[in-house]
Amino acid sequence: VKPMTPRCTVPKAVPVGKSASLHCHENEGYPKSTYSWYRNSEPLSPDTKSNARLHNSSYTVNPTTGTLVFHAVHKGDTGRYSCIATNDAGFAKCEEQEMEV
Repeated sequence: VKPMTPRCTVPKAVPVGKSASLHCHENEGYPKSTYSWYRNSEPLSPDTKSNARLHNSSYTVNPTTGTLVFHAVHKGDTGRYSCIATNDAGFAKCEEQEMEV
């Protein structure tokens, strides 16, 4: 079963240095969906350690739960966030939401 449009929760504004949690979830898809996050239409790598450009980023993505957690946001984290739920039958994307730091 193709995933339905996931419900995304993105905080509107987060003070610099604070943590922020973004959530993405849908429960129609079978097999269970995995989730990937995008900022300004660019994919956020689940593995920040292996990507030199993201090496100083302080976020973690959990593809199973759809949670994106920033441990300490900085100005560069400001942007439009969206999430895609994917399974063998297809994918669905939520609306982009702005997060300001």
